[in-house]
Amino acid sequence: MTQNEAIAKIEAACKVISLEMMKVTPTARHLDDEATTAAVVEASYKLTIELEVIKKKLIQLKGRDDSSEL
Repeated sequence: MTQNEAIAKIEAACKVISLEMMKVTPTARHLDDEATTAAVVEASYKLTIELEVIKKKLIQLKGRDDSSEL
């Protein structure tokens, strides 16, 4: 696998994960347990931040630092 293929594969996975993560917080609001909802929302937020770190590193690796758009 080439570097470009690896980047493309990781970017595709990040896209899928991002789309699925967008479902977590709205759904967590229906858990009817404030502590659990808060924990899920906080963890979801942290996961989203880490996902953005991955995406930014790939952009930098590709040599087109568009970090202001992230």
